Amino acid sequence: MPKKLILVRHAKSDHSTGLKDFDRPLNAEGHRVAPRMGNTFAQKNIPFDAIISSPALRAKTTADYFAEQLKYDFDKIILNENIYEASVRVLLNEICALDDKLSTVLLFGHNPGFSYLAESLTKAEIGDMPTCAVIIINFETNTWKDVAQGSGFLFEFDYPGKSISEE
Repeated sequence: MPKKLILVRHAKSDHSTGLKDFDRPLNAEGHRVAPRMGNTFAQKNIPFDAIISSPALRAKTTADYFAEQLKYDFDKIILNENIYEASVRVLLNEICALDDKLSTVLLFGHNPGFSYLAESLTKAEIGDMPTCAVIIINFETNTWKDVAQGSGFLFEFDYPGKSISEE
């Protein structure tokens, strides 16, 4: 089956906590927006096989909100420490190593790596992915190891300011 990668940047986080970057929680806006974006995504009814997240608190919490909206078992979320603060090369290595039994994967992580990855894979001008943005990339390959620079097609780029009327 052709592959589909769904990149989700974590929702807005709290910079005022004095905690290590890895341990920063979502702020109030992040807790408000992540479930809404998860619901918007869930309404698209895109079948998927796995949710993989950076273990950083803000990414994992965002993945949890999406899983809740998708009625996906929290215990099945795969935490991959290599996604945290990863370069495009590291992210691409992780994608290429995915099991080919997985057709569609949701990947939760961070900028700048996710923005650079999306641009590298699609050759589209993404710019800076806003927090809680969702980018859907389609590939015309049946194996993850063939995913490479320029091999993807930008199917959708959604983000809170686009999907949600800010209150």
